[in-house]
Amino acid sequence: MSVLRNLESKLAGLVEGTFGRVFRTEVRPVELARGLAREMDEHRADSLSRTHAPHEYVIHLSAEDHARYAGIESEMASELSGYLLEHARAERLALAATPVITFDCDERLGLGEFGIEALPLRAAPSAPRAEQDVTPAHRRPAPSRQDPRPPRATVAVLGRNFPLTTQGAVIGRSADCDIVIDDANVSRHHAQLAYDLRDGWTIDDLGSTNGVLVNGARITGPAPLRPGDRLDIGTVPAQFESA
Repeated sequence: MSVLRNLESKLAGLVEGTFGRVFRTEVRPVELARGLAREMDEHRADSLSRTHAPHEYVIHLSAEDHARYAGIESEMASELSGYLLEHARAERLALAATPVITFDCDERLGLGEFGIEALPLRAAPSAPRAEQDVTPAHRRPAPSRQDPRPPRATVAVLGRNFPLTTQGAVIGRSADCDIVIDDANVSRHHAQLAYDLRDGWTIDDLGSTNGVLVNGARITGPAPLRPGDRLDIGTVPAQFESA
């Protein structure tokens, strides 16, 4: 698959750079990338209109391999998360959130052995049981006969308006982003806009170098957006509008 080859070539460069000074084991970043992509593909779930995939993964390493990751786990997880997001976009897989990758030490594994576990897709919570439901029936709102629709929203960047859909958008310098910003201060995959029926519009930093600011404050996780909010993608100003 071309995406996997792309991941391999990009992560192989890390072995010779930052991570090359640390890893002296058979477990290489490119192997982890391949395993994560395979695990994502094997846990696809089709719905009526989209194909979903898990966004949470655990990498199980031997004690010795796990020790070699000490101090750079967050950087490695961020790199792998970005490439896993790229794989999901290329395969048109819907994710509930930006991929989250954690590392676990398994004493049963030997040097060079590792395992990757995709955490199950979280199903919608089931209805409460009768004995737990204390809301009188006559006070419960009637179910809607129409699916709620998100408000129309746009992001204005460098004088251009980019309409947003329920699938959200990835902002970055790479040509495969939904909103491409040709600026050296913007990372290849810099930020992600997402819409949820309960939480509305949010923006999340995809591990960028220069960060994302909402109304002048740097975000450290998904941040809600309101009409008129000022965004800074790296050093590039933008404006969020929602009708």
